[in-house]
Amino acid sequence: MVQERVRVERRLSAILAADVAGYSRLMHNDEEATHAKLTALLAGGVEPAIAQHGGRIVKNTGDGFLAEFPSAVEAVRAAMQFQSRINELTCDDAEDRRILFRVGLNIGDIIVEAHDIFGDGVNIAARLESIAEPGGICISQTVFNHARDKVP
Repeated sequence: MVQERVRVERRLSAILAADVAGYSRLMHNDEEATHAKLTALLAGGVEPAIAQHGGRIVKNTGDGFLAEFPSAVEAVRAAMQFQSRINELTCDDAEDRRILFRVGLNIGDIIVEAHDIFGDGVNIAARLESIAEPGGICISQTVFNHARDKVP
């Protein structure tokens, strides 16, 4: 008996993976304040930038999030905008309490479900995020090729 494969939705997307640098340490120091501050930063800095640039947050991971965009250029613009805004909102915070995001951006052919995305492109975005500096953005060569000369 031959089993039929279930058809999955796929699409080419720009993928943004982000997490809070030092999240475990921040939560250990003060869970309630960290949670409240992160919630405020997401609402006041991250979510508006992503929406403004045509992206959607696919899922919140507690200490970060995964987003997708139809355009690499808009993904880069969104990341730059919210990183700048987060820096403004946290620049006066004590260093041991400051929330900064690390961001990785990639383009890939992904499998799409209602509340998640999967695939090698997502994994690469997550790896790039893990090597980004706190407050920084690490992009793949493919994203660079698409955004070059279009983003200052």
